[in-house]
Amino acid sequence: MAEHSDLDQIWFVVTPHNPFKKKSSLLDNHQRLELVYLATKEYSKLKPSDIEFNLPQPNYTVNTLAYLQEKYPNKEFSLIMGEDNLKGFHKWKNYEVILENHHIYVYPRISGGHIETQFDEHKKIHKVNAPIMELSSTYIRNSIKQGINIKPMLPEHVWEYLDIMNFYR
Repeated sequence: MAEHSDLDQIWFVVTPHNPFKKKSSLLDNHQRLELVYLATKEYSKLKPSDIEFNLPQPNYTVNTLAYLQEKYPNKEFSLIMGEDNLKGFHKWKNYEVILENHHIYVYPRISGGHIETQFDEHKKIHKVNAPIMELSSTYIRNSIKQGINIKPMLPEHVWEYLDIMNFYR
């Protein structure tokens, strides 16, 4: 996304708890932040962020964006999501407020064709023509559990940390 859109910088916001995921499936917040730091440290356009660590939980994207805009009034914040998430975007808390105040950049997914959504023609939604990489955190966790060598698929520092910490085995 950093190289295939007009975004100046991408912040990876590590969230302590996604309302759609079971918290028990997540590593400790600071371990996850460390993984993001290790994955992004060599790229100036990518920045890990713990901005949500001190926000009331459960937190929602609309609150994070409002907080970021308040804390950094001279910056314009957009949201990045996968094409598959756009299909359920209308279920997000105050999605209308997000659309009113922010642009959304949509990363393509392999889905067997175009996913129809009510947002296909929205002026603030930008579908980005970027290479499709099907590597999810679920795939990484499951592969490690199954003993599959995924070292070549991850940044070296990330693999070393996962291996040393014995995560997901």
